Amino acid sequence: MTRPSGAHPQHLDVLATGALSTVQDLGRPGYAHLGVPLSGAADRGALRLANRLVGNPEGAAGVEVTLGGLSVTVAGDLLMVVTGAPCAVLVDGRPTGPGAAFVVRDGQTVSLGTPTSQLRTYLAVRGGIDVPSVLGSRSTDTLSELGPAPLAVGDRVAVGSERDAWPSTTEAPGTMTSVTEDVVALHAEPGPRAQALIDPGVLYDGLWTVNPSSNRVGVRLDRIDADGALPETRSDGGTVASEGVALGSVQIPPSGQPVVFLADHPVTGGYPVAAVLTADSVDRAAQLVPGQRVRLHR
Repeated sequence: MTRPSGAHPQHLDVLATGALSTVQDLGRPGYAHLGVPLSGAADRGALRLANRLVGNPEGAAGVEVTLGGLSVTVAGDLLMVVTGAPCAVLVDGRPTGPGAAFVVRDGQTVSLGTPTSQLRTYLAVRGGIDVPSVLGSRSTDTLSELGPAPLAVGDRVAVGSERDAWPSTTEAPGTMTSVTEDVVALHAEPGPRAQALIDPGVLYDGLWTVNPSSNRVGVRLDRIDADGALPETRSDGGTVASEGVALGSVQIPPSGQPVVFLADHPVTGGYPVAAVLTADSVDRAAQLVPGQRVRLHR
């Protein structure tokens, strides 16, 4: 990412960013022992799909847009696609659909509206986003502040050359992540410290609601009913040592309000991990909107 300067054959000039727009690929695996989180796209399935639709390797970098509002002018003719949270996609003010690749001509402007549901939208361009790599990844990590800064108005973002063969299809077959249900189901396996709780089954009873303080680090869950039971730690369980935590871990702090760790989660935690979401449910959790209702399933 640079300020506008010399000509690059293909690039994006950022006109608006919305609440938060960041460059994301599939993150930095393999560095947790050095204290470096995974990071990467919060909804990894949506980024992978976007890259497949424009013929990129699945791990190429795209732009993750939270609550819409991104607007860019392109230099060069580009093939682009939008996946994830459904929103209006406009090319010079004319609508085009999400989930299908489209051609944008030199000088045209692409704008994303506010999602009609879900939270995070992904914009991919054939060739990928080309920003400096840090520890093998172009992702912005909002917790450790590794990688490029979030996009800002006036940034110029180069388009790379990470191209595979042309895709056999350029339209998603209606299988994009959907979290529009009245109550979103998240599936989890028992966590490594579930026994530290008096009754781990409390996690799976009743409904939870998404706390507004949720972000790329984690989704915080509150009880729908203020009198609802919260998971409690056993008094004879001793102190839980700080230990590594995985993507999708459900950690129980002393408040009893679970935290589901997302892409920018820390590498260690000091509270018991009572459950771990499946990979598909991690993507669904990344699309939860504050106030949305959730039920955990085993």
